[in-house]
Amino acid sequence: MTEIEQRSVCDGVNFRSVRDTKFKTVRMSVNFLLPLKEQTVASNAILPFLLSRASREYPDFTKLGERLAELYGADLSADVQKIGDVQMLSLYASGIADRYTLKGESTSTELSRLLCSVMFDPPFEDGLFPKEGFEQEQRQTIEMIDSEFNDKRTYARQRCEEIMCKNEPYGINRYGSKEDIKNLEREELTDVWRYLIQNARIEIMVLGDCDPQPVFDGFYHAFQKLGKRSTESCQTTNVKKADQVNDFTEKMDIAQSKLVLGFRTGVSLQDEQAEAVKLMVALFGGTPNSKLFLNVREKLSLCYYCSALYISMKGIMLVQSGVETKNIEKAKDEILFQLDEIKKGNFSDDEINAAKLSMCNNYRSLSDSLGGLEAWYLSQTFANYVKRPEEAAALISSVTRQQIIDVANNITLDTVYRLVGNGVEEE
Repeated sequence: MTEIEQRSVCDGVNFRSVRDTKFKTVRMSVNFLLPLKEQTVASNAILPFLLSRASREYPDFTKLGERLAELYGADLSADVQKIGDVQMLSLYASGIADRYTLKGESTSTELSRLLCSVMFDPPFEDGLFPKEGFEQEQRQTIEMIDSEFNDKRTYARQRCEEIMCKNEPYGINRYGSKEDIKNLEREELTDVWRYLIQNARIEIMVLGDCDPQPVFDGFYHAFQKLGKRSTESCQTTNVKKADQVNDFTEKMDIAQSKLVLGFRTGVSLQDEQAEAVKLMVALFGGTPNSKLFLNVREKLSLCYYCSALYISMKGIMLVQSGVETKNIEKAKDEILFQLDEIKKGNFSDDEINAAKLSMCNNYRSLSDSLGGLEAWYLSQTFANYVKRPEEAAALISSVTRQQIIDVANNITLDTVYRLVGNGVEEE
């Protein structure tokens, strides 16, 4: 039986626990949410990785590693993501469930203490983060940006989003630019950390087989020491329709060209039609039985891959494909033709049922992993009503043919992005 509980730690800090005894582990995360801004995106992005290195109690990798080893090989990590126009900075800790410890120790309580230690008590040197750690994380963040550039599928998607949302925060890279990272000064990060602790909206997640009360108490006492917080508002702008089509072509020495089409659906996470759009996107290009897969890829062999993705926070649909340069325009025309087919209602009940079955299976499988459950509930941070995966599956199952047609007819093409290769150099 899964027990879900949500409560407030203090102003702007929400605590959610998902307790399920079938898991042998526990996972918790502290997620800081701030508006995406060009001026602050880089300094924010490097911070969670810097915090996860050490604390005053465990002042270096060795000491921190020894403590994690004592906690039965626990893990501590960090990440940066985008949720709509919001930058999310995360610290994660995971380890074995309390009932499997040898001497009755509470791994979950100790992991929450460790998270509080790295969050609230960094190993400052003269009020600054250690120089060696700062420079190493600076290098590694630049390497992560480079790795995304080198993965041309990821790069093409990012460029399409950047062009499509050039006047919106969502168009900003989650790490900022390489130049932004290179130009960071160690001296500024202490103030960035203070602002994060005092002003970010914070979502704390605890999942797995543990009693959430001691974990809640630990975070509650840690945040009470801060005094009054002032939480920054995190809003996302949704453009309902595209007034004109952005058409952009970029050339590189790559073997396989990329085509990404960006659409405005007019429907975002908070809207009642969101489930209908999710099902429409699955029918269009989200499953192996979808129109894009069966027609554009399999029947016509126009693409190496071709799939559709719905970004519900922004109300955006992306179609991503890898193509030979000579087939780019044919692929684009066929993708748009298949969307028109859905708008006209030219799809069978079998196609609807296959899409529903695939989505419902995906929702059911979320409960098989703590990471899947965590991602699910974090994705609903800004929803009007937080749904369990089984509730979402029931809503998908109730979507009608006419609802699919109606939402499809509101979709407008916003951006066509081509990354054109000459076929001479392998990726």
